[in-house]
Amino acid sequence: MNTTGNTITRADLSQAVYEEVGLSRNESADLVEMVLEEICTALERGEVVKISSFGTFTVRQKGQRIGRNPKTGEEVPILPRRVLSFRASNTLKERVDNQDA
Repeated sequence: MNTTGNTITRADLSQAVYEEVGLSRNESADLVEMVLEEICTALERGEVVKISSFGTFTVRQKGQRIGRNPKTGEEVPILPRRVLSFRASNTLKERVDNQDA
């Protein structure tokens, strides 16, 4: 499936849907885009996206804090922001871990 080396692209996902589900290439690409767009939209709204046996995407609010410029040592404020985090499911962790065996 993967034609780009070690990176899976949208095109790779669309190709996999095309091969496995039997939709046309355009329908497969549209389906992949719709799924990714729904995930993005939910995360923009601050919702949790949980995909069974895969993992959970969450958005966290980080407060303002003081950081340090590594070159000068000068203290600099780091503004509050929202950050995206991903926690892999135990099933996914086990699958990845078993690839080393």
